[in-house]
Amino acid sequence: MAKQKRKGPKETEKKSKKLKKSSAEEIPATPESLADTEEASSKGEAASRVQDAGLELSPEERRVIERKLKKERKKEEKKRLREAGAAAAETPAAKPSGATLALDYLRGWAHKKENWKFQKTRQTWLLLHMYDSTQVPDEHFSTLLAYLEGLKGQARELTVQKAEALMQELDEAGVEAAMQGKAQRLRQVLQLLS
Repeated sequence: MAKQKRKGPKETEKKSKKLKKSSAEEIPATPESLADTEEASSKGEAASRVQDAGLELSPEERRVIERKLKKERKKEEKKRLREAGAAAAETPAAKPSGATLALDYLRGWAHKKENWKFQKTRQTWLLLHMYDSTQVPDEHFSTLLAYLEGLKGQARELTVQKAEALMQELDEAGVEAAMQGKAQRLRQVLQLLS
């Protein structure tokens, strides 16, 4: 077997210097030019390139480079979103109103759906708005009266107290044509719960 020649320390130094020199030629030498390139899209890449080139950056210079890169990424992202027509996607679908949710809750109760559950917020909304014919239409009011029959405890007592107080206010103020519908609903609720 042939003996291999052992490389001395001088030869390894020369090779490492050549490698550093060639990598430094491929990579921009200044931090400013590093930030301007589109290739340095992430701060990890930028930091590793600078370290490979043998350049040491101060923490402040690193922060500056990172900020510039972050701004570039944001601009590119906005541009991509604009091109993709994201303006239409930005408008979220409208959530159903409280009235819609409460009336759906009432319909679910009326049809004895299997997945119907008691929801205090929906009941509270119904109890607050049951006298307003715009909020609870007449076709749902009869269902609401049937629902009120099952009211128990404090909810029943408070509903009766509020209905009596509203009835007294209407008697004192005099019943107008617009308030007659409300007065009629009040009477029906009082008659049912008393």
